[in-house]
Amino acid sequence: MPTPQATKEKGCFICKNAVKNVDYKDVDLLKRFASAQGKITPKKRSGTCTKHQRVVANAIKNSRIMGFMPFVVE
Repeated sequence: MPTPQATKEKGCFICKNAVKNVDYKDVDLLKRFASAQGKITPKKRSGTCTKHQRVVANAIKNSRIMGFMPFVVE
């Protein structure tokens, strides 16, 4: 019986697509890593590696502060 990790291995979206720079102004990319309520999705659900999860979380936070993304979705 295979382990659950072996069957659910996704790989990092950012690593796979060779995204050079995750910018807070790229809202279309950042929406991919936010839930329908506007929360930052965890690494386990989004499939990003640890390094890129930190970068994405900071970019989403900066995007919210600058007004590109909402804090709360109604």
